[in-house]
Amino acid sequence: MKVLVVGATGGTGRATVAALVAEGHEVTALARSASSLTGPGVCGVDGDATDPAVVDRLVAGQDAVVVTLGISENTVRVRLRGPSRTPMDVRSRGTRLIIDAMRRHGVRRLVMLSSYGVGSTRSLLPLASKIVFALLIAPQIADTERQAAAVHTSGLEWVEAQPVYLTDGDDGSRTFASTRGEIRRMRVSREQVGRFLAQAVASDEFVGATVSLSTEAAA
Repeated sequence: MKVLVVGATGGTGRATVAALVAEGHEVTALARSASSLTGPGVCGVDGDATDPAVVDRLVAGQDAVVVTLGISENTVRVRLRGPSRTPMDVRSRGTRLIIDAMRRHGVRRLVMLSSYGVGSTRSLLPLASKIVFALLIAPQIADTERQAAAVHTSGLEWVEAQPVYLTDGDDGSRTFASTRGEIRRMRVSREQVGRFLAQAVASDEFVGATVSLSTEAAA
């Protein structure tokens, strides 16, 4: 399949690109510095996900789109002063452009990276996480909820992935995926999430579902 990954240079974006290539897909990676990802199976394109012309050009001819947009700057600085390089509404604005382009070009499968605690899982967050959300990342969560609403009403074959706290490094743990908001450990690696997003591109198992992602508890 031909797959466009938008927001491809973030940690989860890179993991998703690697997982897609490992499964034999032909990947186009979009981010401000995505040309650094160009290699076997990957064409990296430097560009802005909130530029309608860029998005329209890259969506054309794809079989699926994976959206891993986000703000990679220091969380405290963003909360106090706002992001310096990325629009605060990058998730919702970029995703709406992607949805419009997918409709124009007849691309059906849309896989979106979200966050546990958005929408239907908000009430399921542990208290400590609710405090962190309220104090540090409330604007980003609000934008993610607008993004999810656009995806859910898009009429496309969508999958929303909601990982818990992301970690670096893959220790081989099994991923627990739930459509009912259930979680095991309150962590999951970016590599695990990337593999799930790559699998959701071709599988119909979770179409139309919000999927919580965590790590299976040790036996």
